[in-house]
Amino acid sequence: MSNIKILLADDHQIVLDGLNSLLSSIPDFEIIGAVNNGKEAVDFIATNQKPDIVLMDIDMPVMNGINAAREIKKNFEGIRILTLSMHNEKGVIQTLMDAGADGYILKNSSKEELEKGIRTICKGETFFSTDVTMSLLNQSSEITQEKELPQEIKDLTEREIEILKLVAEGYSNKEIGERLFISHRTVDTHRTNLMKKMNVHNVAGLIRFALKSGLVE
Repeated sequence: MSNIKILLADDHQIVLDGLNSLLSSIPDFEIIGAVNNGKEAVDFIATNQKPDIVLMDIDMPVMNGINAAREIKKNFEGIRILTLSMHNEKGVIQTLMDAGADGYILKNSSKEELEKGIRTICKGETFFSTDVTMSLLNQSSEITQEKELPQEIKDLTEREIEILKLVAEGYSNKEIGERLFISHRTVDTHRTNLMKKMNVHNVAGLIRFALKSGLVE
């Protein structure tokens, strides 16, 4: 059986060193490279030996993990992407999966779970760490308790609910965009649509509605 070839991408050298040491101790895992951002990951694949797996952080300079996943999936066939991150918000995870990632694991996961994640996506399956799965289930449960929500909330998409909650919690368009890995213009479009659906004319109106409906306390 051939080795599983892995490319590491993270902007913290201590994380790269730790992952390298950890994964190199597994007999059939082979680390073929370590880079510091998404662009370097894309360039490495274009000019070096192709990995089976890219184990990649989301928050990196130059090119983040979301955009790197899109580029890798667009330009290189057969490469699987496992994202390693501290984020467990549903919107972030959904955006990443939409970009083509095959799995999502939190940085506080165990060596055993990381190994399982790599082997699982190598078989063509998707993988979520236990904490991520629980987070998705909990957030879905909160959103789908429709009997407790007013009709206007039921008519919103999950993305619109996420943005409405963040607006009500005081985040700016830029901050919401950074948290959900979408552009501030996209956030502004969602916010405008929310105002139309809620029949309000400013952010204060959105906040009042979110408080009244129980989306935020």
